Amino acid sequence: MSTTGATADPLAALGSLPGVAESVESVRKAVDRVYGHRIMRRRSNEITSEAALRGARGSAALSGADWALEEVRRRTDFSSDDEARTVGAALRLTAESGQLLSIWRQSPLRVLARLHLVAAADQGDEVGRPRRNGERVDEPLVELPLPDADEVAGRLEGLSQLIIAGGSAPALVTAAVVHGELIALRPFTSSNGLVARAAERIVLIGSGLDPKSICPAEVGHAELGRAAYLAALDGYVSGTPDGMAAWIAHCGRAVELGVRESAAVCEALQRGAA
Repeated sequence: MSTTGATADPLAALGSLPGVAESVESVRKAVDRVYGHRIMRRRSNEITSEAALRGARGSAALSGADWALEEVRRRTDFSSDDEARTVGAALRLTAESGQLLSIWRQSPLRVLARLHLVAAADQGDEVGRPRRNGERVDEPLVELPLPDADEVAGRLEGLSQLIIAGGSAPALVTAAVVHGELIALRPFTSSNGLVARAAERIVLIGSGLDPKSICPAEVGHAELGRAAYLAALDGYVSGTPDGMAAWIAHCGRAVELGVRESAAVCEALQRGAA
């Protein structure tokens, strides 16, 4: 995403793209409904914990480790193979995200570095810093053109400035741009998808849209499927109004599906079945 030009608040400007306002409103209504569920008044911590587990499972699935929820729930060793390490990284990121909310608005680049460190702690001196020219990126499921390190640095700085400056953009728009930009840039040598989805979660929580973290967009992204995810990302990378609007709408639908998942958990708890 270009962060330069005459528009004082380019994120807010995206809210005027065709269909985006409708997506924002639809997401807000869905989130309000689940927050209004009667079970939330006394068991919200359980909903939050379950949403974290399901969100981590969904993010790992999009990075190639599509495990059943019960397998994620029962496992304790996440070091045996690549898929296990991916699931373990997704779980760690979900747990870490809630600890970084206060830092995000002041130093988003510091948060991104921390997220990568959490996800890829055993991968040498590439961990926790943007990649350099010539360093290989291990993100086999994303085949978008790879920007060079200088472009990555400039665009990360631009994104950081937008976040620090704040503005009037809806939470969904900001979350979608952060997510899309990080996948487009793949600023780290590994785990970029996991980091991007964790950053999206941080925006949704920190913005106040989902303060209890019960609306796991990662669940929705996984349910919509990898093909739809990559097609929507193509739209983001194109930079066209239609492409950007389609990506934001895709992220909105993912949040709504995450809401549906947590609403089902609320219903199960209310029935005494969970």
